Amino acid sequence: MAQKTVMAIDLGGTRIKMGLVSDSEILFSTEMDAQAGNGLQERLPEIEKNMNGLLEKASLSALDIAGLGIAIPGIIDSVNNKILTINDKYNDAPGIDLNDWARKTWNLPLYLENDTRAAMLGEWKYGKGRGYDNAVLMNLGTGIGTSAVIEGKILRGKHFQAGILGGHFIVNVKGDQCNCGNYGCAEAEASTWNLPEILKKYPQHADSLLFSQSKIDFKTIFQLADANDPLALLVRNECLEIWAACALNLVNAYDPEILILGGGIMASRDIILPHIEQKVNQNGWAVWGKVIVTEASLINTAALVGVGSLVI
Repeated sequence: MAQKTVMAIDLGGTRIKMGLVSDSEILFSTEMDAQAGNGLQERLPEIEKNMNGLLEKASLSALDIAGLGIAIPGIIDSVNNKILTINDKYNDAPGIDLNDWARKTWNLPLYLENDTRAAMLGEWKYGKGRGYDNAVLMNLGTGIGTSAVIEGKILRGKHFQAGILGGHFIVNVKGDQCNCGNYGCAEAEASTWNLPEILKKYPQHADSLLFSQSKIDFKTIFQLADANDPLALLVRNECLEIWAACALNLVNAYDPEILILGGGIMASRDIILPHIEQKVNQNGWAVWGKVIVTEASLINTAALVGVGSLVI
């Protein structure tokens, strides 16, 4: 078991997931609060403690581990293992020498990758993308993460940003300002981090039950939409259109055989999946046939097994 075992970390904006991975199998795992707004440096001691706890559970030591893989939400130079830029979470990460940390802590080689690209690797090698040479992933969560495989190769590009910026496709040139600086990005128009600003556009619906909620997220919006709350219905339907437009842009840009939808918002898959599938195959310029639109199979583990595959 140990010879192919990898330590894997997925630095999410809300939770940090950690696991011991062997191929597609998570042998042991744990997670902790990200507190991403406070930076990464102060989280490293707790990450180290949790990872050592997993090793102890597995009766392994660092000598039994092939390497450490980290998935992180930023633009990553995966050749030189550097975080080039990151947006609104773990803002101190580009200045941290994670190679040195991995070596001093466990004497292990480090492999860094963008989080959605890592999730794409996981789905492509072990999940719904297996067997396809051309695939696209769109993760709907705190933001909108994307990645693509073209002709059997994960897409990275000259500056390591190819495929991963689908959430910043501009879908409304007169829209809200995004945290990237542009206006009308899909993320700014339809993702969790901007929901408070999205709701402010509709003062005429001040009596909506949405404004009495302690936490506003898409789970709440879909629940209240089911109960026919007018504002929840309006926001849900507009976001469905934005997600479908983003998906169609991905299909037009990367010409995949399959579009995989993941992320926490896909808990409402019964509404989201058929809507996007219809829009993509109704409006897509695909004379050869229809793109397969499906839900991700490795909902919580894709990034962990994806960075694990990089190490092996």
